[in-house]
Amino acid sequence: MMAQDQFAVQLVSGLLEARTGQTLSKDRHWRIETALAGLFRERGITTLDQFVALLLQPGQGQFAQEVVEALLNNETYFFRDRQMFDLLATRILPDLAERRAGTRRLSIWSAGCSTGQEVLSLAMLFADQFTRWAGWTIEILGTDISSNVIRTAREGCYSQFQVQRGLGINQMLSHFAESNRGWQVDRLLHRMVRFEVHNLLDPPPQIGQFDLVLCRNVLLYFDKPTRRRAFDRLSQAMAADAWLMLGGGETAVGHSDKIVACREVPGLFRQAHYAGRDHGRLGMTG
Repeated sequence: MMAQDQFAVQLVSGLLEARTGQTLSKDRHWRIETALAGLFRERGITTLDQFVALLLQPGQGQFAQEVVEALLNNETYFFRDRQMFDLLATRILPDLAERRAGTRRLSIWSAGCSTGQEVLSLAMLFADQFTRWAGWTIEILGTDISSNVIRTAREGCYSQFQVQRGLGINQMLSHFAESNRGWQVDRLLHRMVRFEVHNLLDPPPQIGQFDLVLCRNVLLYFDKPTRRRAFDRLSQAMAADAWLMLGGGETAVGHSDKIVACREVPGLFRQAHYAGRDHGRLGMTG
């Protein structure tokens, strides 16, 4: 690799880490050229020299942010890892319904929500059991560090490919309407959710208020110290008996003394000071 190439990679990697906390490991350096290709075309950039010179110019904060957003992995789709949503529907939400029966209020946070499919999938769980949740106040917040994906999430309009990815025909027709722009989410569903730009490493949107937090496939891109910091933020956001769901390849083991795996429900996590109190609940006695 030429020196100029190495400098550009270091510049981009440093920028991404400074603004998001994400590290760009060597085995992911190949993504840089692919991810920035569209931005290069838009800006008329044809060489790395041009790119580096522009990025280092004073007053290029907006361009730097465009570079960061282009590098973010915004992969998502409706009901991604369907078995985890089945677990939410059959065990976690019923548990929360029992715990919050007095207030009839639930607050849910999807951290790193990308273009909103995960948040809307959660909303569909409640909408599809309307009778069960009638009279409840359900608040679902989706956050992401990228303003571009939050803008898309707020619009709630998806392509044919996007709505077919993870949704059955009945769910499509029940919760979306076809328009000239694509498939628009139903107003009732969209009123259940809100979206905000937020960095997971910043103080949480609400302290100690969320009953359920989803932070899936976000921590993969953090180094160990940053991952510990992220778990601290998640812990701050969670109610004492809240549930945390991570991605399939993620764990709190070795990364946090505040969040621990739930022995009773594999794949879910609890506040460390609460762990063990689910014994005998959730249909498990072992």
